Amino acid sequence: MRDITNLDLQARLAEIDRVIAQGPYTDDWDSLCRWEAPQWFRDAKFGIFLHWGLYSVPAYANEWYSRNMYIQGMDQFNHHVQTYGPQKDFGYKDFIPLFKAERFDPAAWAELFQAAGARYVVPVAEHHDGFQMYKSGISHWNAYEMGPKRDIVGDLSQKVNDFGLINGASSHRAEHWWFMGHGKDFDSDIKDPMQRGDFYWPAMPEPAMQDPTSEPFPTEEYLNDWLVRTAEIVDRFDPKILYFDWWIIHKAFRPYIKKLAAYYYNLAAQRGYEPVIAYKHDSFMFGSALPDIERGQFAAAKPYAWQTDTACALNSWCHTEQNVYRDPASLLQDLVDIVSKNGNLLLNVGPKADGTISPEDTAILTHIGTWLHKNGEAIYGTRPWRICGEGPTEVKEGFFTDGIKKEFTSKDFRFTQKGDQLYAIALHPAADGRYGIRTLALKEEPTPAEFSGIIHNVHLVEDGSEISWTRDGEALHLTGPARTDGDPVAFRITLE
Repeated sequence: MRDITNLDLQARLAEIDRVIAQGPYTDDWDSLCRWEAPQWFRDAKFGIFLHWGLYSVPAYANEWYSRNMYIQGMDQFNHHVQTYGPQKDFGYKDFIPLFKAERFDPAAWAELFQAAGARYVVPVAEHHDGFQMYKSGISHWNAYEMGPKRDIVGDLSQKVNDFGLINGASSHRAEHWWFMGHGKDFDSDIKDPMQRGDFYWPAMPEPAMQDPTSEPFPTEEYLNDWLVRTAEIVDRFDPKILYFDWWIIHKAFRPYIKKLAAYYYNLAAQRGYEPVIAYKHDSFMFGSALPDIERGQFAAAKPYAWQTDTACALNSWCHTEQNVYRDPASLLQDLVDIVSKNGNLLLNVGPKADGTISPEDTAILTHIGTWLHKNGEAIYGTRPWRICGEGPTEVKEGFFTDGIKKEFTSKDFRFTQKGDQLYAIALHPAADGRYGIRTLALKEEPTPAEFSGIIHNVHLVEDGSEISWTRDGEALHLTGPARTDGDPVAFRITLE
């Protein structure tokens, strides 16, 4: 089934070139590096990511089910045969009629995300499997024409905006070049010949995923298809943040991502909003977009804005029956740590195939929202202080480190600031209610890293109560709440 015609494809490519020619950005790194992270993003601090699609129907292992069900010997392959039958008789496409989303309520989702304290929402518009979660003029393989028969991203974006949140979108289409390729290794429903417009096209051999020069290179036809699909997301939804998964790092994508960035930035300028592109590794030139660390974070503060994306579940981005969920207190600790280092946290939830959000995800979001409702002034709209924190617990830097459990203590503090307010946040409460902040000790001859100014007063952020304190050469000593839960404790310190 060939969807978009060559004539329409050329017309869409010409429109992209026309918008780029209008400026103010051109498709070169010198121009794109004039982009700056907008204030709305730097103030927002916390967003919601959503992985929802056909992979939510089997709800098994993780969102890579569409790839792994075609790899002989893998657990997902065996599970699929045992549950649904051989792949030649029941392939990935056969999940489409089972993906009904009959209980999807975008207003209820937006209300939950608002209550969780999120300021922006980023649904996956198209994952590696190639099924578009929105009404498309490029492919018929989309949720508006098949499965749920709804414009999922469009409906959600509207409700997100109605609730005062900022809408975004993500594209994981790049990986589709090879994602279904293993289905050609045996008798399955993925067969040659295939052409643009087929659901499984192009299903090429899988490359070395982290090698940006791996063969076979994506073809011009595929790259143009990627470009117009991504431009369609921008055209239709005006996403204020556009997220890309890692494989756009491949060398073949370089001229196309520059075109897409210039198109997106220029269209945003025309329509009056400030855009953000989130990228991983070195797929964009540093300074032209926002660095994103998947399931990890930096060990120290950075002078530039950045983002962590991680999930409520440790083992999967989508809903599965096997999900292992994180403790909400640990997610709050990560949020505080990330914000103190000039970052934002994009936290993923995986809805069920029927459109409901699991009780586990809901409980985590509710817990985070309750804390942010009381302590949000120490998070939203803040900026990094002269140092990001103190304490004995090491934070491992890098991708995929969120599975390393961090045993934060009441001696681990993170700092943020806003005006004349310094926020000192203990990442773990003290059982006896006694806290000491060594960075704020009274020093006769302070080093440049130490604070030598005047403290006017100290308040507990969660209820505004004034805190008794003393200050000596060892630390600023506070008497705060005595608790045994794991939630961070925020103090507001007014400076003179």
